Amino acid sequence: MSTCAAPVGGVALAGVDAGNQAVIQGTVTRDGQPLASAYVRLLSASDDFVGEVVTGEEGTFRFFAADGQWKVRVLASKGFTAEYAVNAEVGKVIDLQVQA
Repeated sequence: MSTCAAPVGGVALAGVDAGNQAVIQGTVTRDGQPLASAYVRLLSASDDFVGEVVTGEEGTFRFFAADGQWKVRVLASKGFTAEYAVNAEVGKVIDLQVQA
């Protein structure tokens, strides 16, 4: 039983239309396979916590953000941690591929 309140991800990434949103999404894999139960955090450029999701069976995650600089931090099993700086823009989709 998980005590974390982060919603489970697993969103379908194909064909997303950003429209009037800035989209930050991606897939977490290990050894070429999707990695479920990885925590993906969205942080402001100054490291303020904004949101968190847990990847589902597809290893996917998605955030909707405002224009500007963001950080995506991925935490997975076996001690894996990685951080990615992204520049979100309304109408664009940023697609991260994370190899855990």
